[in-house]
Amino acid sequence: MTSRIAKVLNELTMTDLQLYSQISSLPADLKKEVSDFVEFLKQKAKPRAKPKERKFGYAKDFFKMAPDFDEPLDDFKDYR
Repeated sequence: MTSRIAKVLNELTMTDLQLYSQISSLPADLKKEVSDFVEFLKQKAKPRAKPKERKFGYAKDFFKMAPDFDEPLDDFKDYR
């Protein structure tokens, strides 16, 4: 039974030669699309760099809040 499974898997798996044959039969514009897609897949498969860990307090004193920040806005005085 193992050889039967291997035979089925072999039939389902596309070899490089089969893939080359399939691509070779395409018109030039579709070959370009395949090439672009391959480049996309390569970029997608690249390991991504982990973002640097943020340090606590990094933005301290970067933002200034007005002393009346929590006070109601004049724009909404009609809704009180």
